[in-house]
Amino acid sequence: MFKLKPALPGVLASLVLTLFPHLAAAEAAPPAVPAATATAEERPNEPMPVIELKEDPPPLATIDLTLPPDDLWVRIRRGFGMANLDSPLVQQQQAWYLARPDYLRRVVERSRRYMHHIVEELERRGMPTELALLPIVESAYNPMAYSRAHASGMWQFIPSTGKSYQLDQNWWMDQRRDIIASTSAALEYLQSIYEMHGDWHLALASYNWGENAVARAINKNRAKGLPTDYLSLTMPNETRWYVPKLQALKNIVAQPDLFHVRLDPIPNRPYFQTVEVSARLAEMTIEEFLALNPAYNRPVIPDSKGGSSIVLPAEKVDVFLSNLEAHNKPLTSWQAYTIRKGESLESVAKAHGLTAARLKQVNGIGAKMRVGPGHTLLVPAKGDKGSDNLLSVNLPVAKPAVPKAPAKSGKKKSAKAKNPAAKNVATQRPPARN
Repeated sequence: MFKLKPALPGVLASLVLTLFPHLAAAEAAPPAVPAATATAEERPNEPMPVIELKEDPPPLATIDLTLPPDDLWVRIRRGFGMANLDSPLVQQQQAWYLARPDYLRRVVERSRRYMHHIVEELERRGMPTELALLPIVESAYNPMAYSRAHASGMWQFIPSTGKSYQLDQNWWMDQRRDIIASTSAALEYLQSIYEMHGDWHLALASYNWGENAVARAINKNRAKGLPTDYLSLTMPNETRWYVPKLQALKNIVAQPDLFHVRLDPIPNRPYFQTVEVSARLAEMTIEEFLALNPAYNRPVIPDSKGGSSIVLPAEKVDVFLSNLEAHNKPLTSWQAYTIRKGESLESVAKAHGLTAARLKQVNGIGAKMRVGPGHTLLVPAKGDKGSDNLLSVNLPVAKPAVPKAPAKSGKKKSAKAKNPAAKNVATQRPPARN
C-alpha cells in the first residue's frame, strides 16, 4: 500500500492559500444595504404618502346568539338536548308524519296558543326543548283530549296521577285540562322520573308506561346480564313506539327543508296572559275562551279562597280590564246550589223558576245519572229566574270517544293513529304510577 501522510500538509496548505484572497475580500467589503433603506436615507425630508378612506369599511357579518329569535322554532332547535335515538322505528314514524302533511299543519296551528308558554317553562327548569313536541304525541295538542284510559288534557294525565300533582278534579273544573297547571305538573313529573333514571329515553318510557314498570323491566335485564337502555327493554308496543314518535318529530323540526316540510313560523312571544279576575269581558269568542281555559266544566268560575284566574289572549287583556272597570252589573246571573236532604230535582227546579227538564238540561244530567243530597247544581241567581242564556253558553264537558281495537300491526293503540283529527281521542296510557 502507498503511504500518503507526507503529502497531506502540502495539500491543506494549497487549499488555504487558494481560499484566503476571497475571505480577505469578504472582510474588507462593507455590509450590503437594502435599496429602499438607502433611498430613504438619501431623501430623509420627503413626507410619506397618506391614503385617505372616504367611507368606513362595511362591518363583518356576525350572528348575535344572545338575541332571541323571532321564530319560536329557532329557539326550540337551539334548546335540543336529548341524545338522538337511532332505530328503524324512528324512520317508520317519520314516514307516517311526512305522509300526512295536513295533520302536521293542523297540529302546528293548534299548538300556536300554547307552545311559547311550554318552551318558557322548559328553559326555566333547564330541560330540553324537545319536550315541547311531546303534546303532539300525547294529544295532538288538544287540551280537551280524553282517552279510554280516562287520561285527560294536553298532557294526558290519568285521575290518580293528576291528584298526585295537585290537579283539582271536581264539579267546577278539571285542572288536567288547565294549560298552566297541567304543564307545570307534567314538567315536574318528567323531571322527577329523569332524576330517577338519569336518561331521558327511560324517563319518557316511564311517563307513558309508569316509572315502576320501567324499573322492573330494567331489573329483569340487569339480572340476565342484558343492556338496560330504552331499546333493549321488553315493553308494550305503545311504549316501544312512544320515543320514536318524539324523535321523528324532532328530526322533522330540526331540518324541515330536508324533509320538504313547511313549518309556519310561530311568534316568539307570549300568546296569552293570566288575569286574576273571575269574569269574562274580553270581547272574545266562546271557542277562543275555551281553548285557553279548557279546565272549566261550568260557565261560572268559582270564587276560591286563593282567588280565581282566567287566561286571555295578550292583546285582549287591556280590553278586558277596561270593560271590567266600566261594568256596574253583577258579573254572573248564575249561582251554585247544593241539594239538601229531603230535596229533589223537581223541588229545586221549582224554587228557581225552572222546569225539572230545563234544570237537567242546563246541568247536563242524563236519564241514568243519580242526583241526590250533596250534589251541586247550577241555578239562576236571585232575580234572574229562568234565565234564557244559561243553556246557550253552558260549557261542554268532554266525553270519551272509545276507538275500535286496532289490528296487530305494531301501531300505537290509539284512534289518533287512524284519525289524527279526532277531537276527543288521545293516547291511551296505563296508570303512570303502579
